[in-house]
Amino acid sequence: MKRLYQITEYSSFLSGRELDGFVTLPEQTFAGLENFILFNRNADTDALELMGITVKKGVGKVITAKNYVGVITMKDGTVIEILPKLYSSEGCDAVQAKRVLLEMLKTLRAVPCKSLQTSNLKIERMSIFEIFIRMFIREVFRIVKHGLKCDYRQVEENSAFFKGKLVLSEHIRHNCVHRERFYVAFDEFDPNRPENRLIKSALLDLYRQTASARTKTDLRILLNAFDAVSPSDNYDRDFSRIKPDRSMADYHTALLWSKVFLTGKSFTAFSGSEVAQALLFPMETLFESYIAALMRQKLPSQNFHVSVQDKTYHLFSHPAKKFLLKPDIVVTRRADGAVFVCDTKWKLLSQRKPNYGISQADMYQMYAYQKKYQAKSVLLLYPLCDGLTHGVIPDFKSDDGVSVKVKLIDLLDIQHSMDGIRSCIGGQDSHSNYVRQ
Repeated sequence: MKRLYQITEYSSFLSGRELDGFVTLPEQTFAGLENFILFNRNADTDALELMGITVKKGVGKVITAKNYVGVITMKDGTVIEILPKLYSSEGCDAVQAKRVLLEMLKTLRAVPCKSLQTSNLKIERMSIFEIFIRMFIREVFRIVKHGLKCDYRQVEENSAFFKGKLVLSEHIRHNCVHRERFYVAFDEFDPNRPENRLIKSALLDLYRQTASARTKTDLRILLNAFDAVSPSDNYDRDFSRIKPDRSMADYHTALLWSKVFLTGKSFTAFSGSEVAQALLFPMETLFESYIAALMRQKLPSQNFHVSVQDKTYHLFSHPAKKFLLKPDIVVTRRADGAVFVCDTKWKLLSQRKPNYGISQADMYQMYAYQKKYQAKSVLLLYPLCDGLTHGVIPDFKSDDGVSVKVKLIDLLDIQHSMDGIRSCIGGQDSHSNYVRQ
């Protein structure tokens, strides 16, 4: 039986004992996860932000999740899920956190999740990895329903029948004593093209990894449909040979998933000898992408222009343009040209911290944004957290006209939160930082 272990950001694993506040892993799994972290740290990746390894007095060695969420599947079938740390006055369970994570993933450009409908999935019984597999299966069934795309490929063979053209040099070499045969070259129209080979390889790989009987059944059905296709023997070569023409539109999402499952390069570069898949996402990027997508939904284009990762200004212009300013979201109100700059920060604020935990560097950044963009106001957007569930953070104003608003986004009640942000930008300002009224 394959095991699923689940934690949220900033929570910890230990091994060898049960202890409140920790999730216990088998010793072999704990060692494999530790090796995975150390391998990626030595490979000079972002693994320092992935998980931390510490030794706590009276507890022993501890692995703590940091800023990455997603799923790690070990080669022995063990699945480790890291979910976002979410808060609300009513509390948050793992299913809610998983739904929010999947909604956030749908806004990432490099992730083929845009068509995901979580209402059709019993996600409380499925790991994130199994959900990804189900999405891939749905895309491949769509391809099979319309028929596998075929292509012409050149074949050379010594045949009993003449077809195509005679390869004279080879014919003489092979058939001096076989006058009844012909060494010929011809074009054959068949499905054994790079796109189908890659999808078949992904199907085979997932069949070995999945723990779901239903998923295995669907994968067998699909593999039967790809019976005439051979698996890819060189992923990089076959991906480079993909022909992205209009006739292959049905393949687009399935090939993105194939790349995820076969190479993992669409998400992160994390890998390890004992890890089969590491599909991990930085929460800072997820939060930024999600808020930007919702902002575009909430602010109609006829009234607002929304620019993401705007590159209009540099901090200095002489002797050359230097130090590019790149705020997460810049909104221009078309009615009066008013500019609003929004920056997302995946950090946990608290009333118990100096300045609520807002860093001085973040405030310097927002001050520069206001000055360069001549913004009506700038907004710092943080996730709602337990340290400020009912708190109010005052607007920060300087005597030279800079105004910085700090807003807390309740990801479990995102529509109310975004309505509050829209009221700030639309001209009907809100009096509460916690924008779910």
